[in-house]
Amino acid sequence: MLVIGLIREGKIPADNRVALVPSQCKWLVKHFPDIKILVQTSLTRCFTDEEYTQAGIEVTDDLSSCTLLLGIKEIPVSQLLPNKTYLFFSHTKKKQPANQLLMHAMVDKRITLIDYECLEHKDGQRIIGFGFFAGIVGAHNGIMAYGNRIGAYHLGRVGEVKDYRELIHTYFGLKLPNLKIAVTGSGRVAHGILEIMNLMDVQEVEPDEYTSREFDYPVYVHLKGSDLYRHTKTRKYNRDDFHLHADEYQCVFEDFCTHTDILMNGIYWEQNIPRLFAIETLQRKDFRIQTIADITDDKQGSIPCNLGDATIDAPVYGVDKFSGMKTSPYLETSVDIMAVGNLPNELPRDASRYFGEQLIKYVLDDIRKGGSTTIERATILKEGQLTDSFQYLADYAAH
Repeated sequence: MLVIGLIREGKIPADNRVALVPSQCKWLVKHFPDIKILVQTSLTRCFTDEEYTQAGIEVTDDLSSCTLLLGIKEIPVSQLLPNKTYLFFSHTKKKQPANQLLMHAMVDKRITLIDYECLEHKDGQRIIGFGFFAGIVGAHNGIMAYGNRIGAYHLGRVGEVKDYRELIHTYFGLKLPNLKIAVTGSGRVAHGILEIMNLMDVQEVEPDEYTSREFDYPVYVHLKGSDLYRHTKTRKYNRDDFHLHADEYQCVFEDFCTHTDILMNGIYWEQNIPRLFAIETLQRKDFRIQTIADITDDKQGSIPCNLGDATIDAPVYGVDKFSGMKTSPYLETSVDIMAVGNLPNELPRDASRYFGEQLIKYVLDDIRKGGSTTIERATILKEGQLTDSFQYLADYAAH
């Protein structure tokens, strides 16, 4: 019997998403007699305890009988149960300093950690994530911030509506000015951004059109890896080679900086990948970008003027183009940055439902049947020991 526990999120500020929504829990226990689900009581979850109870799922404070525990964000050390298998976003695979103590605690408590972020298809594409709704909320916030800056239109906050369907209704009658938007990336985040572009009637144009003329209606260009990077010697782009040798490539996005009003950034970034532009580029007289929605949100990552997370309550800050220091948003000498690490929290019910569908489709059945190579490759710790693929974390996990 696989006993699944949905844990109460303990990270501060509280995350209100959940791995499985009530209707999904009901479906699982109906179709798989060897699955039982317990839900830890929570006051902050986007689905109430009562909604789970009405779906026939037991709500309790005690998850000690569970074999598999599902969370979303990092779990406070004090809440970890020893000798259990956990699935959550641990944010440890890049040796993030903030979560080293969490890693130590999981080693000490002989925990098996399967990280959502490491669940991948054979070609390296992520299986599971909230990226689509991060893209939706981030794109909305980017357009909202630009409107606040220029005063030509007003968009409300995503969190003011109940769900995605209601959000779409807020776009009726919205007329955007003649602006140019650059969208980067090809994964789920980018798909969410493009969804909002289409809903707001922003027209797609090709890169050469985008950089060669102005338009009398709002347009966007969608820039993928092959549009953004060139090998320093061959001047070509090869996806597999780029992922192996990103440091041998240079980024050509600077060509777009003089033609773009809003940058919607949805590309994956690691230390060896070239940044979209240099921090000094902000000082150029022809740097046109006024608003950057950095949805993938790596501090000083692909966007060098990302100075760290803003919050859902105040998602936008300014960066002075000359000093590089943080300022209030919407100042003439600054560029506005929208960088929030938990954007899907603004549409938590839709985001959770979307996440749960992927979890059921690609992950839970494998676990129920005893595992798979996909699950194996995403297992960072097995009973407190680093697995072969994650031995590079040895110094990070040791204490």
